[in-house]
Amino acid sequence: MDDKSILKHIEELVNEEHELLDRRNKGTLGEDQHERIHQLEVSLDQCWDLLRQRRARRHAGENPDEAQLRDPNIVEHYKQ
Repeated sequence: MDDKSILKHIEELVNEEHELLDRRNKGTLGEDQHERIHQLEVSLDQCWDLLRQRRARRHAGENPDEAQLRDPNIVEHYKQ
């Protein structure tokens, strides 16, 4: 997946997340959709991490295509 594809996927995830958060704020969110919000947050963290990996590899003169999607347990425990 190239940077452009990752950014497009991030945009799609963000749009879905905003729609669900809007529903939650209106009180119309189903119980299963609460879990979906969490899944979206994890997926977004993974995608942003992958994009950062690709950019770092490119900056270091390495192949960005060797970057890999990291396990959710890793990206969810980063300190910001």
